[in-house]
Amino acid sequence: MQIIPSIGEFHSDLVAWRRDIHAHPELGFEEERTSALVAEKLASFGCEVHRGIGRTGVVGRLRVGDGPRTIGLRADMDALPIREANDVPYRSRNEGRMHACGHDGHTTMLLGAARYLAKTRGFDGTVNFIFQPAEEGLGGGLAMLEDGLFERFPCAAIFGMHNRPGLAVGKFAIRAGAMMAGGAYFDIAVTGRGAHGARPESGIDPVVVASHITTALQTIVSRSVRPVDTAVLSVTQIHAGEAYNVIPETAVMRGTVRAFSRETMELIRDKMERIAGGIAGAMGATATLDFRVTFLPLVNDAAATGFIADTAAELVGPENVDRDATLSMASEDFSFMLERCPGAYIRIGNGDRPGGCEVHNPGYDFNDEALPLGASLFARLVERRLAPQR
Repeated sequence: MQIIPSIGEFHSDLVAWRRDIHAHPELGFEEERTSALVAEKLASFGCEVHRGIGRTGVVGRLRVGDGPRTIGLRADMDALPIREANDVPYRSRNEGRMHACGHDGHTTMLLGAARYLAKTRGFDGTVNFIFQPAEEGLGGGLAMLEDGLFERFPCAAIFGMHNRPGLAVGKFAIRAGAMMAGGAYFDIAVTGRGAHGARPESGIDPVVVASHITTALQTIVSRSVRPVDTAVLSVTQIHAGEAYNVIPETAVMRGTVRAFSRETMELIRDKMERIAGGIAGAMGATATLDFRVTFLPLVNDAAATGFIADTAAELVGPENVDRDATLSMASEDFSFMLERCPGAYIRIGNGDRPGGCEVHNPGYDFNDEALPLGASLFARLVERRLAPQR
């Protein structure tokens, strides 16, 4: 594994930054301390700093020479509403919030690359270090785009990275084309007629209606989506009533849908609306669907995928780069940036030791051994993409 030597020399600084961010997690669009820390670091390296992009996002711009070529590197900053179970000195000090997805590590790796590139300046062109807020379902990527991200900071290509538990440190995984599913959240509001629990015949029970809708929704993937077009529909919540002896007036169902194409997402939405309304109507109730696409399918550009995979192979050897990684039903709102700009998103190993756990788990922790490797990959992307021309 060929970590850039000068990045390896400040590995301890990377660990300190990462653990400081981990100890002070902030939810989406609340990353005030984190964005301030990022801005301060970028300024100290000599980068041009822009804050408030997408509310709490930060962009650091570094120009070397007068070449017109550009590249974007992106990391996410937000935490999750999870109570941390780890007993470590740097555990979360913000109760009920935790860096359970590794965004503390992603932010640190990009800061490490910025520090190295600002010092060595071994490229010709402009690199934009993009620190995104609110990745966890709140639309931070789209918010940055709506604030003119690519108009203000043009990028000919953009690259991102995410840790992968179960994949050894020193390994990478990627695939061209669709790699992660698009995601939607939905609410279905069912309205019946309230009644005494002992006299159900005088009411229209929304709990029963919601239960029938839940069961029927499971037929969409099995009977309406082509078997080759993978999709998931999960009802994850049903809320109704407050008393043992009262049939409530309303019930609310909530959940998520995942698919690898816009067309499949639209098909599922249409079928959900028809099923919910039809079943409710047949039982004397009404049902309305609120379907919100929060993530697009993440699609890697073929040329950009080859470029980042080749760059990773230079660091760790071709045998440690899986170029045909498995599809993931998880979602990632870097997809909105990839829809506007060609680029690629790669997985970096977070360790495969026994006892490790998945992301979004109260026992998760980013592996500090991966920090200099991720920073090295970000840096090498710039040095290769913007290599001085002679």
